[in-house]
Amino acid sequence: MRPPRLARAAFRRLSPRTRNALLHRAGLFAPWEDGFDFSPPSLGPDEVAGPPDFVGIGVQKAGTSWWYELIAEHPGVFARDDLHKERHYLVHRATAPFGIAEVENYHGWFPRRPGTATGEWTPDYLCAPWVPGMLARAAPDARLLVMVRDPVERFRSGLSFRLSMGAPDTDATVADAVRQGFYSRWLRGYLACFPIDRILLLQYERCVADPAGELSATYGFLGLDAHRPADLRRSVNASGTKRPIDPEARHRLRELYRPDVEDLVTLFPNIDLGLWPNFADRAA
Repeated sequence: MRPPRLARAAFRRLSPRTRNALLHRAGLFAPWEDGFDFSPPSLGPDEVAGPPDFVGIGVQKAGTSWWYELIAEHPGVFARDDLHKERHYLVHRATAPFGIAEVENYHGWFPRRPGTATGEWTPDYLCAPWVPGMLARAAPDARLLVMVRDPVERFRSGLSFRLSMGAPDTDATVADAVRQGFYSRWLRGYLACFPIDRILLLQYERCVADPAGELSATYGFLGLDAHRPADLRRSVNASGTKRPIDPEARHRLRELYRPDVEDLVTLFPNIDLGLWPNFADRAA
């Protein structure tokens, strides 16, 4: 079981490297790390397992942990404290078999009490092109959630976080951070497998500005009754030192992402480019 909330809050204030070192010393690994055991967890009393009702697919460093915790607070949602919001199960199946046994294994990661909904939010799913087909096979009725953020600011935050976690400061690390910002490119892979009305595109900046309204829309999309958590902003984490971007490099990133941003707006017209400083000139 996870420690009480106050202990978790104190743990989160530690640096990422310190947190990881403490967890690894205790033999605990995250789903995205080597050493994690993907055997499904044991079911508790009165729990059943099955395909997820909802799956968050992206994006990294866009408030997904905050939003998942708000969803998990709904009385109609079941989320065990000992299971991370990111299952990562499908990310690891790129070159591995994915038959009936693997689908059942995946379902085993979603215990719930009868009558409740449950799911996961793995941001890495968005940029893994093999995941949409697998997800359509394993959870054909799931509703998909994706939270996007100004791609230039997401790049800056994502790269800074990866470097703080000990990733090498190399061209490969930078390139991986860049590729995660092509939202439309990756979402088109999902639209080939899921109807567009089964995908809710959330905008991080809009959720920060109006968390109550956007959370209400999220609950409605998931088929949940109205509910208001006690503290809508408690888990937003905008702290941390961000890597500066040279003005010329920022301009290159804007031009690199611009066609993808424009395509994203054609797919999801609710995107407000006025909330994205690097693309506000396209808001009209």
